[in-house]
Amino acid sequence: MIVLAFGANLTSVHGEPITALEKALELMPSLGISVRRRSSWYRTPAITPYAQPPYVNGVAVVEAALPPVELLRMLHRIEAMFGRVRRVRWGERTIDIDLLDYNGLVVPPVGRRGADAGLGELPLALPHPGIPDRGFVLVPLAEVAPEWRHPVAGQGPEELLERLRAAQGIGALAGIEKITT
Repeated sequence: MIVLAFGANLTSVHGEPITALEKALELMPSLGISVRRRSSWYRTPAITPYAQPPYVNGVAVVEAALPPVELLRMLHRIEAMFGRVRRVRWGERTIDIDLLDYNGLVVPPVGRRGADAGLGELPLALPHPGIPDRGFVLVPLAEVAPEWRHPVAGQGPEELLERLRAAQGIGALAGIEKITT
C-alpha cells in the first residue's frame, strides 16, 4: 500500500487550498499515479512556530510503478507545478504532498531533520518519520485506510491516535474538523 498525505494553507494559481488539492489528485493519473482511495478533507490548525492560516489536510492510497525515490521526486514536481516554494521550514504552503508509506518499505532517516535541517528537499525516509505525532495525518489515514499498519511500530492509525492522545492529552487532536463539501 502506497500512502500519501496532502496539505495546503495558501491560495495558489489553482485556487483555494481545497481546490488545489483536488486538482493535484486529478492530475496524478496523467503522471502514472493512480488514486485508489482518498479521505475527506480536514481543516486543521497550523502546528508550527510561525503564525499562519489553518490547513486543509487529507490522505490518499495510490498505486504507482515508480520506485520510491522517483515517486518522491514526482511528488515534489507536482508541488512545484502548484507553486510550492520552500522558504521557511514548516512555513505556509500552496501544497504539500508527503510520501507516508511505500508498501511497508523501511528506509531510516539520514541527516538532520526538523527546524535545524534548513530548507530544501529531505532525503527519502520511510515510513514518514512524523506519522505517529501528527493527528492531521492520522485522522484522515484512519478514515481511508484503517487496515494500514505502521511498518516499524506495527500499529494501525487508530492505535497511533490513542497513543498520541495518551502522550499529549485531549489537545492532541484539538481543532481537527472534517470539511463537508
